[in-house]
Amino acid sequence: MTNLMEKFETKQIEKLAQKKRIPAFRPGDTLKVTIKITEGEKSRLQAFEGVCVARKNNSVNSNFTVRKISHGEGVERVFPLFNPLVEKIEVIRKGDVKRAKLYYLRDRTGKNARIADRDRGEEADQYDLAEEIQPQEKEKNIEEKNDVESNNNLKEESKKLKETENTDTEEDKVEATKTTDSSQSESETKTDEKQS
Repeated sequence: MTNLMEKFETKQIEKLAQKKRIPAFRPGDTLKVTIKITEGEKSRLQAFEGVCVARKNNSVNSNFTVRKISHGEGVERVFPLFNPLVEKIEVIRKGDVKRAKLYYLRDRTGKNARIADRDRGEEADQYDLAEEIQPQEKEKNIEEKNDVESNNNLKEESKKLKETENTDTEEDKVEATKTTDSSQSESETKTDEKQS
């Protein structure tokens, strides 16, 4: 039973991850999460920027908590990782921490709540759009190949038509000379008959 659930969840993750790019991030990183908000008929994008305090990896139910200070008050939001309302996640700064959960930041304010920067280099995205882009590129390449082939076919057909027209005109010329020759010979025979 668990195998079936795991297979189903991996399929769901693949389907949900194809639509957006999810970078690799850890607790301590400063994130900018863009959320799609619908109000009545209108929809807009809103950014929520803060420090990633915690991250829970639980296949489809994965989520992460982002904390920011807004007007002197600490605000924390929990975002599901594969939520379709989360448009994009950007890593602004990478932090250097030695804990998985940074709940101690709730008690700290000002300079005490700072997290040191750490350059981890360029990390590969956790879930990338490459899966979706490759089929599109394949389709584009196929369309381009088809266009090139159709252009080549058109060129070959036009060459064949020109050659057939050239051969037709040559045959017409030959037939025309034959007819003129035959008409001249007939006229000569008629003049010979008249003279005799």
